[in-house]
Amino acid sequence: MANRREGATQAGSGDQAWSSRFSWRTFLAVAGPGLVAMLADTDAGSVITVAQSGAQWGYRLLLSNLMFIPFMFFAQELALRIGLGTRQGAIELARRRFGRGPALALLAVLAASCFGALVSELSGLAGAGQAIGAPVQATMALAFFGLMAMVVTGSYRSVERVALFFGLFEIAFVAMAWRAAPGWRPIVAEALRAPPRDPEFFTLLAANLGTSVIPWALLYQQSATIHKGLGPAHLPAARIETLIGVVVCQTITSALLIAAGATLSAHGALDSVVDIETAFTATLGSAFGHVVFVLGLAGSALTATIVVCLTLAWSVGEAFGVSRSLGDSPAQAPWFYGAMALLVAAGGALVASGANLVTLSIAAGVANAVLLPVVLGFLYFLARSALPEPLRLRGPYAAATAVAFLTVAGVGVGSAIAGWL
Repeated sequence: MANRREGATQAGSGDQAWSSRFSWRTFLAVAGPGLVAMLADTDAGSVITVAQSGAQWGYRLLLSNLMFIPFMFFAQELALRIGLGTRQGAIELARRRFGRGPALALLAVLAASCFGALVSELSGLAGAGQAIGAPVQATMALAFFGLMAMVVTGSYRSVERVALFFGLFEIAFVAMAWRAAPGWRPIVAEALRAPPRDPEFFTLLAANLGTSVIPWALLYQQSATIHKGLGPAHLPAARIETLIGVVVCQTITSALLIAAGATLSAHGALDSVVDIETAFTATLGSAFGHVVFVLGLAGSALTATIVVCLTLAWSVGEAFGVSRSLGDSPAQAPWFYGAMALLVAAGGALVASGANLVTLSIAAGVANAVLLPVVLGFLYFLARSALPEPLRLRGPYAAATAVAFLTVAGVGVGSAIAGWL
């Protein structure tokens, strides 16, 4: 059934009224969607973009990545709030409140963001495969059949666990930064220098923003809370999970930037994903660094691939009002599984075509930054009009959210334009 929600019984009292109280028991029941979304945020596209940033500009983009933290929280919290308060995804809400046309327009924006992201993730998987001698075509075929087998035979909870497992490999980036860092003084001194007037710098700034505040990550968390069976009573715990996830995400990203700045800045612009391995082997040793590079890059890519595919598949189901549950078989939910299969097949074909994977990943990040204002605008309007009164966005927090969203939109679009010019 189209309105089936998985995990409601396990998650607990999703239908309770909103409460401002927090308990660790509730937190453990709620945890999952926010952490998965943020681990997916530290995806292969982010790894490639941040590595290129460190290789070309050292630590110059570190401060901006840390400053993204509050903006990421405002955006993810709003998506979370709408999901808990309405039990509907953004596309479904847009269809019911504005009609199919606006819903399809929002779906088109999301599809563009998801496709660009998937190309980045598959680029990361291809790079990890190349590091162990696997042809790109073979890696893409394995990714396609492995992902489809997992979602066809799984449930939301099992897929969530798989995503969290793969995401744990990203912790290696923090150890890498600890070993590579030249000391905090040179890092801080370079991070605080005025940004250079260089189009490539602003392109990477836009790409870093587009791989931090990501349209598909926002809509994933909104839909995932629904499919997990959460409700308004879980908001306090889910907010804390989201904040933890945002901080962990940008800590990992910043760690990779420090490691890349310390080990790759003499290298200059990266030509391929495999070039990133230098940062790992220089700090962790040849053999161990090679293993960590493959596992870290593949883990981040696989986590994000799961999130991206689920986000688009759920959204297609919402737009057309058809079944979109992992609990249904492909025969019961052909749109859901069909959209997922088409997305992975198209992305894999592009990656296998021989295009430059570093360029593709950075272009996807810039595209996210340009598309972000559309998604943020929809979410803000829905939070102001579609939520029940206790959860509705209003007062000083609404004003702060509006300022945050306008700032993000301005930096993203402005940096992209400056890079193109």
